[in-house]
Amino acid sequence: MVETSRRREIEDAASSLFHEHGYAGTSVREIARALDIQGASLYAHVTSKQDMLWSIVVRTADRFEAAADAALSVLGDSNPASDHDSDSDGTPAPDPGSRLTALVRAHVGVVTEDIGRASVFVHEWRSLSAPHRAEIGRRRAAYEHRLRAIIRDGMERGDFAATDPTAAAAFILTALNGLVSW
Repeated sequence: MVETSRRREIEDAASSLFHEHGYAGTSVREIARALDIQGASLYAHVTSKQDMLWSIVVRTADRFEAAADAALSVLGDSNPASDHDSDSDGTPAPDPGSRLTALVRAHVGVVTEDIGRASVFVHEWRSLSAPHRAEIGRRRAAYEHRLRAIIRDGMERGDFAATDPTAAAAFILTALNGLVSW
């Protein structure tokens, strides 16, 4: 995926319109109109509306994952996606409360940095083609697994009162992703 300033402008316009009207409710013509260009000119930069959606969703997934990785690595969590009491070098893992706080702050940071793209990621990923939808589904599941692992660790240590890490993770992600509607 070649990044150009024009492509970024196109994705920004598409993201804004997808956020406002949904993927299905937005036409290529409307995206072109928002950029003050002809619809055919758009295709010099993107192959399709689906291509625009894919690029927005995958880049946003990358941002969520990178933010989570960075937030957890600052705590010294060298293996943030695993269930563990210690890191690979044998040092104790950061406490679950600190890890949960870091992950929540990272997630909120991505959402508030670009609420339009975050909204497209949260709501429109199901409009992706089947192979792309499957890939994003796997990535979302891995992200949720990371959160469940932190919650499970907190439950096992007696730090969290949750009784079901899957339900707790779903609740937290639903609340965090709900920020796109505010």
